[in-house]
Parts: sequence; C-alpha cells; structure tokens
Amino acid sequence: MYSDKVMEHFQNPRNVGEIEDADGVGTVGNPTCGDLMTIYIKVKDDRIEDIKFKTFGCGAAIATSSMVTEMAMGKTIDEAMEITRNDVAENLEGLPPVKMHCSNLAADALHAAIENYKENKGEKLKEHIVCSSCEEE
Repeated sequence: MYSDKVMEHFQNPRNVGEIEDADGVGTVGNPTCGDLMTIYIKVKDDRIEDIKFKTFGCGAAIATSSMVTEMAMGKTIDEAMEITRNDVAENLEGLPPVKMHCSNLAADALHAAIENYKENKGEKLKEHIVCSSCEEE
C-alpha cells in the first residue's frame, strides 16, 4: 500500500520539532480526517536555512511533512513556494489515492509558513487560496 520511501519518512521523520524564533509559521488542517500540520521556517539571505514540523495525523501525514521539509531546506523562498502538492507525492514515490490529501496539507503548510514570513516582513502577498479537499489551488 505504501512505498518504501513513505515508510522510511514515517518511521524516521526528518526535521521534527519547533523553531521557537521562527521567521514564518504555517498551520493547516483537514477537519474531515483530523490531520493537523505546523511548519516553522528560519530564513537567511532569502533562503530557508532551517525548517521543522509538528504533525498530528496518520503515517502519510507524517511522511509528507518530513518530505516537504527536506524538499524546501536550502531553497530560496520563491523556489520553496513552487513546491506543489504533486511534487511531494512524487518524491515519496506515490501515495494511495485516499491519502493524497496528506500531500496537499504538507505543501499548503509550507506555503502558509512562507506567506507568514512575507507578512512579517511587510511584503504584499499574491492571493493564495487553500482548499484542503481540492486537487489544485
């Protein structure tokens, strides 16, 4: 049912925790399944120099949180904002269709943390609508 990569990130998640003085924090949830994710980012010279997550949810939610933090680490803010829901699932070598909403949450939490960072810096944001039950933004 789950790829080896999903199982690896579930059993040995990367970047778990909280950044107390985070530059951006994004929290998203899906009331249907009960998953809740928070991503914390620390930014230096427009690059994500540290990223952590806390997730309450199923194994797929933990794995997608772990994967999205690995994908975003070291990227510029703009590069990290380009990480899509499908990118997360593809990097985990797929998720069962019933668990695809987990990759949606992970990408959405990253985007929310970046938006929070930009708000904290006083930058004007492009409109970003999140629907955790939709396939696309």
